[in-house]
Amino acid sequence: MQVVAVDLGGTNVRFAIADVAGGKVTSIAPEVTLHTADYASFALAWGAFEEKAGSKLPRAVVIAIAAPIEGDAIKLTNNPWVIRPSALKQELDVDDFLLINDFGAVAYAVAAVEPHDLHHLCGPDEPLPATGVISVVGPGTGLGVALILRDASGLHVIETEGGHGDFAPLDVIEDAILALARQRYRRVSNERIVSGPGLSEIYQALAQRDGRAVVPGDDKTLWTAALEGSDPHAAAALDRFCLSLGAVAGDLALEHGAHGVVIAGGLGLRLKDRLALSGFAERFTAKGRFERRMASIPVKLITYPQPGLLGAAAAYAKRVG
Repeated sequence: MQVVAVDLGGTNVRFAIADVAGGKVTSIAPEVTLHTADYASFALAWGAFEEKAGSKLPRAVVIAIAAPIEGDAIKLTNNPWVIRPSALKQELDVDDFLLINDFGAVAYAVAAVEPHDLHHLCGPDEPLPATGVISVVGPGTGLGVALILRDASGLHVIETEGGHGDFAPLDVIEDAILALARQRYRRVSNERIVSGPGLSEIYQALAQRDGRAVVPGDDKTLWTAALEGSDPHAAAALDRFCLSLGAVAGDLALEHGAHGVVIAGGLGLRLKDRLALSGFAERFTAKGRFERRMASIPVKLITYPQPGLLGAAAAYAKRVG
């Protein structure tokens, strides 16, 4: 059967039509991306996608939403759309729908992609485990965390709020980062540091420590300067970001009892080459008495270009069998 897969974020909404059979995604068409600001509601964007498709859409839809899937009015963070599950069948003219969290969809994608879509970062260069727990960690606008559990009963994806654990500094530089962030936030979570906006927190702390006054620009400009190396202080902040990501990913793997870890998220692919050359691996394994265990965990980075759409379709395929 066919299903419309949707990845609904604050800035863009992406659509694709997927074929599913036997509990798996057998094919997925190239995505169509629309800007949410161009449409007053999701239903209007849906109609625009149908026009672009040139034919009636499948009678089933799965929507990965950047918001908790709770209640009968799901409000997105960065646009005014409201998704009302009780009205979806009528608004979209469909017979069936499934709503999932956007990072839950990424975890389903991790379980569905081919081995060549998982770039090896550190640990033993071997496939992810066929059974047990895999932690999925995704720095982006925030810090997404999910678990994949494979056991005798099959595949399970567990969505969490693991990105909101407390940030734990490991040296005097991170003490300074925490101290500065604490001036703005009563509680400093991992997401405040290990996310897109977190680079600015690190950048400002490093500048203050060096006795420099800085006026940080927007996040996009800072990330570009850091990745290009055009601003040495921004590049230093990015190196520190990679250290913190390694430490947080290792903490989560230890807490989850994971035997595999996958880095995803909006920043994951941009960091593909940088992570391997940073202190990410050393921080990931630096867990005291558990260092040997941490060194035995394969850590990958998902390179599939639109994991949210694939994962949404995979979640629906699993439900219909």
